[in-house]
Amino acid sequence: MLNHLKKSVLCAFAVSCGFAALAQSSDVPRGWHLMDKTKDGYYGISMDKAYDLVKGKKSQTVVVAVIDSGIDTLHEDLKAILWTNPKEIPGNGIDDDNNGYIDDVHGWNFLGGKDGRNVTEDSYELHRVYHKYKDKFSKVIDPSTLSKDDQDLYAMWKKAEKEILGGDQATSVTELIFLKRTYEGAIKSDSLLQKAIGKEVYTGKELEAFTPTTEEAKKAKTGFMFFFTANDIKDMSNKAFLEDFKEYLAGQEKKATAATSAPKNYRGDIVKDNEDDINDRIYGNNNIMVDERSALHGTHVSGIIGALRKNGKGMDGVADNVRIMAIRAVPDGDEHDKDIALAIRYAVDNGAKVINMSFGKSYSPEKKWVDDAVKYAESKGVLLVHAAGNDAADVDTTANFPTPVFKGSTTRATNWITVGASGDPKAGGMVAYFSNYGKNEVDVFAPGVKIYATVPGGNTYADLQGTSMASPVVAGTAAFLMSYFPNLTAQQVKYVIENSAITNIGDVKNPTTGNTVPFSELSKTGGLLNAAEAVKLAEKISGGKGGAPVSTPKKDKKAKEAPKKVATPVKSF
Repeated sequence: MLNHLKKSVLCAFAVSCGFAALAQSSDVPRGWHLMDKTKDGYYGISMDKAYDLVKGKKSQTVVVAVIDSGIDTLHEDLKAILWTNPKEIPGNGIDDDNNGYIDDVHGWNFLGGKDGRNVTEDSYELHRVYHKYKDKFSKVIDPSTLSKDDQDLYAMWKKAEKEILGGDQATSVTELIFLKRTYEGAIKSDSLLQKAIGKEVYTGKELEAFTPTTEEAKKAKTGFMFFFTANDIKDMSNKAFLEDFKEYLAGQEKKATAATSAPKNYRGDIVKDNEDDINDRIYGNNNIMVDERSALHGTHVSGIIGALRKNGKGMDGVADNVRIMAIRAVPDGDEHDKDIALAIRYAVDNGAKVINMSFGKSYSPEKKWVDDAVKYAESKGVLLVHAAGNDAADVDTTANFPTPVFKGSTTRATNWITVGASGDPKAGGMVAYFSNYGKNEVDVFAPGVKIYATVPGGNTYADLQGTSMASPVVAGTAAFLMSYFPNLTAQQVKYVIENSAITNIGDVKNPTTGNTVPFSELSKTGGLLNAAEAVKLAEKISGGKGGAPVSTPKKDKKAKEAPKKVATPVKSF
């Protein structure tokens, strides 16, 4: 959500000055992403119809790894579906299963220190790359004299240099002043509205229903209401929004100083591993929640995948027989390649059949480590599902790592699905205005607008949106298919999901240009995920009549080897 905030607050500033009209968007019901177009009138994934089609079938439990920011392990809709390590005795301080990770009962936190501290905030990979290689490459005159590996690094560094010194960063000082003024204006408007409404905390919906009696309050409502409407967050409170705005502003301030100041070593100061050594893998701790703010994203993603169905609480997850393995590797900032590579390996080694990856960044200095982990997952029949990103960009030409194309080749992982975010005509249009897309690089679209799911707090739920929400809709569907059709391979499940997608959507808006284009121009399939149609095709494939890929790739001996070196434990401080 914060990824789209900048555009909206700038627009809101213009609105408060009278330069634009306030746009309104219709609401969709909670759980619309699971609904059926014919029966319910919304472009959901027809989940109830899919369950009707598998009625009478036995299901097998499928483990889904969520590589994310953390998870509320005590949430009423999630605690019963957490994966539990059968070889680990909780709380005894011993590595019972000898995998190097002590008390990894429900997963592992690769962003933790042995002293109990945890990384929450982190820098951006763009800034890390620029400053890490600045001394090495800033005086290079002829890059052809460099080794092949250094030429690749040099090209990446030059791209980062251009982006920091000559791209959007060059105008960030002006934008920062603009954003600060907008934030100050929002604080002032909120203070006025609290007095006018008569309460300190109010939601966008409450503000929308409020009728101001003074010109000052009317103006404050108009300006503040745009924040809620433009981001489709009317269920959010004024306090939560201003906290997010403050956090976003802090991120922009970081970017503004990137050219002159090296980023703080948030992760290294806490984790204490050798980040340049993929074999130094024994680090982190077993705190997979940390705090409510850190766990917001991962908790929401986990609920979309598998929150208990039909229990009369909150909302229903997509899959009804899953266990969620929580792997914390995504901070507030850009994730590190080493953590992602080892998180994938941890998931595979502990029995996950689907891995959801709702994160992304524009640089990947150690992509080979991640590629090797992806190959390892491929050799073990594990499906990876990745969010396309929220920059309204064409990822055929704009990087959003990790990617399924292996470094230095055109070879593509066969166990990978990239997901764009769809909406509904009643909620912003068929394609989310923020969603990345790509005729070659995005495989399928799934609901990602106003998705109601679990958030930290034990019994709390909220609407969030992004390709981060669309990806777990697909991951949950994949787990559902594997549960009821356990003979299908990861490649066959990918085939089923993509080839059963609904394609008669017609024209949609291109998120970058706003122009009307055929939906087929925005992804490989040109389709929306549909679980019911997926079941029908899975039935055919499962019976040997579908013509889908039938085998996993040949096992790559090198890829399946886990890192051999075990680091010497680092003392706490």
